Amino acid sequence: MRNRHSRGFTLIELMIVVAIIGILAAIAIPNFLRFQAKSRQSEARVNLGGVFVAQMSFFTTNGRFGAFNEIGFYSSELRARNYTYEDGVEVQESRLGYTAYPGEAVAQFDDLGFTATAAGVITNSTLVDGWYINDARELVNEVRGY
Repeated sequence: MRNRHSRGFTLIELMIVVAIIGILAAIAIPNFLRFQAKSRQSEARVNLGGVFVAQMSFFTTNGRFGAFNEIGFYSSELRARNYTYEDGVEVQESRLGYTAYPGEAVAQFDDLGFTATAAGVITNSTLVDGWYINDARELVNEVRGY
């Protein structure tokens, strides 16, 4: 029996609390990582949406689609973030060795249409998250291993 004046928790009580905290962490951490990856994907969606608007504006003014530097989208400023952006001026591989445009070898733009791509690693895995948008405003996501 415990002494009336002794205060504190027993070792069993502390171990139960630590076990409960461990179980809660095991549930919470994967969900946190998934939400973190989704928030990183929003960078690609927002930037490619901006490219679409800029391309449509450029097309209205000039009668053709343009490269990133012509439409005011400077991909070199964005390379330090989560994704690498390509406008298809020439055949280009991203810094990860991944052709970002899924389904075609080359992203492109001309008088009739354009395709802009984004590729990046947004988790701690070896999966590359690839996005592309075209002149029909089809925003497509494809994940590949490298």
